[in-house]
Amino acid sequence: MSGKRVMAVGVFDLLHAGHLHYLEQAKALGDHLTVVVAHDDTVRARKHDPVTPMAFRQRLVAGLKPVDEAIVGNAPDVPIFDILPVVRPDIIALGYDQEHAERSIRERLDALGHHAIAVTRVDGLAGDLDGTRKIIAKILERGPA
Repeated sequence: MSGKRVMAVGVFDLLHAGHLHYLEQAKALGDHLTVVVAHDDTVRARKHDPVTPMAFRQRLVAGLKPVDEAIVGNAPDVPIFDILPVVRPDIIALGYDQEHAERSIRERLDALGHHAIAVTRVDGLAGDLDGTRKIIAKILERGPA
C-alpha cells in the first residue's frame, strides 16, 4: 500500500461526535487510517469497566467513514508498542484529550528504532458534548425521564 498510514487509538466506549471528529482529523493526516480499539482488559486496568465489549466497539468504529481498518489492541500483558509491526504507521494521531505525552511516546519510539514514525496531536471538537464523561454528566444532570 502506498501513501501515508495513520494510526489512531482509543477506547471508543459510547461512540460520540468527539470520536468522529478525532478520526476525521486523523484521516486527514494521511491516506489510510487504522484505528486500534482498546482491549476490554486494558480498559478495565486503566479506566473502568467498558460499557460495550471490544468486538462491538471495533465494529462501530470500523463502520465510520474515515476509518479504513479497525483492530482490537493488545491485552494489558502485551507491550503496547508491539502493535506497531501490525499497523506499520507513518503517523500516530493522538486525540486532544488523550493523556499520552507526545514526548514520552517519541522517546519510546526512538528507543525501539521507530525513528520515522511521526507523533501528532489533533484538535478537539468545540462544544460541551465532545467526551464520554461530559455526555454521561449531562445525562445524569437531567435525571430520570
